[in-house]
Amino acid sequence: MTRKTYTIMVVPDETTKVRRYRVPKLFVRGILFASLIIVAGLAYLLTDYYHVRKMVSGFDRLRLETRQQKKQLLTYVKTINDIQTEMGRLRHFDTKLRVMANLDSVVYPEQIMGVGGENPVSFNPMESEVSFQDQALLKGMTNELSRIKSDTDIQERSFQELVEYLQDQKSLLASTPSIWPVRGWETSGFGYRTSPFTGRREMHKGVDVATRTGTPIIAPADGVVIFAGREGGFGNLVVLDHGYGIVTRYGHCSKLKVKIGQKIKRGDVIGLVGTTGRSTGPHLHYEVAVNGVAVNPMRYILN
Repeated sequence: MTRKTYTIMVVPDETTKVRRYRVPKLFVRGILFASLIIVAGLAYLLTDYYHVRKMVSGFDRLRLETRQQKKQLLTYVKTINDIQTEMGRLRHFDTKLRVMANLDSVVYPEQIMGVGGENPVSFNPMESEVSFQDQALLKGMTNELSRIKSDTDIQERSFQELVEYLQDQKSLLASTPSIWPVRGWETSGFGYRTSPFTGRREMHKGVDVATRTGTPIIAPADGVVIFAGREGGFGNLVVLDHGYGIVTRYGHCSKLKVKIGQKIKRGDVIGLVGTTGRSTGPHLHYEVAVNGVAVNPMRYILN
């Protein structure tokens, strides 16, 4: 008959009686099975604990990265706000320049399309937590950056137009006969007068400025010499083309200091005062014509 117990003998020492203990085999097997269950359970718990720790560490790292990204995002928001402020200043400056230059104002896309649709993101850092969570802030930033890019392109074209206009105005100002060619006494003005030679009333298309013979005659504006020689009653004559339809004439010179085709700058000496041609004394006959029509030189002289 198979035994259903295990005998455990305990021998303390040589003089002590041996002790015997009978333990049911089922109990021993139960102990072993329970031990295996406990060991397996501990192994599972340790493994699960390791994975949990790893996940917690990952979440901590992700939380840190998210916090850093939020901080960086808010930095971008501030940068966009600064750009918006600067763009506003540029618009205001552009508007002032255009008013001064009598140019049409620039129209931006939002002025054409109007305002509507979703509420724009205000980029308030105090609201950034909610905005970041529902991605409204990111969407708003994308839309705002796109609008800023569009406005920047328009502003660049506007400034380029202003630069071209101002350069043209600079060229026009440089080509405008705004200073006296000589200093002296005006003896005859622009308009109808009694001719000192015929005694008849006739049109005097310039102004006569009396001064000493040999006084330098200076160009009142930038231009090109289109005539330098003798011409009838004007005697020695210099004619300058200043562009923009403006032509000036300098008669009765004693000596010419320029030649045809020469480029002249305002202040350059083009001749000397004299009394050549039909003249009653040393003086400069000075004419200004715009698109072939004689005009009063005093309209342009600033000094």
